[in-house]
Amino acid sequence: MKIVISTDSGQVSAHFGRCPEFTLVDIVDCEVKDKNTIPNPGHSPGYLPRYFHDMGVEAIVAGGMGMRAQELFREFGIEAIAGVTGSIEEVIDKLAAGELEGGESLCRPGAGRGYGVEKDECDHEDNEH
Repeated sequence: MKIVISTDSGQVSAHFGRCPEFTLVDIVDCEVKDKNTIPNPGHSPGYLPRYFHDMGVEAIVAGGMGMRAQELFREFGIEAIAGVTGSIEEVIDKLAAGELEGGESLCRPGAGRGYGVEKDECDHEDNEH
């Protein structure tokens, strides 16, 4: 299963769309087969769900995510797991063991403004996806 984790300084980021980077993990039979970190390509409504879908991602883990974002991920067949905190390594261990549990999203509408990557810092064209 390919999973992406919103990442900020080695921790799960509270704001999935505006985190500085994402950690991509491929877990097969409870074992981490691949792990790498990529910079956030930018945040605009609907872009990241398609971007990660095209990469084969099956789940996204974040501290916080709005309801509309969760809905967009579901439309692309990607499970959204919000309310997660801790170090990336701890979260990966829990994912591999099948023990990661989400909870209530840690961010509220508009709470990500001024944090991390802003909408005007996207690396993609608005009409690309």
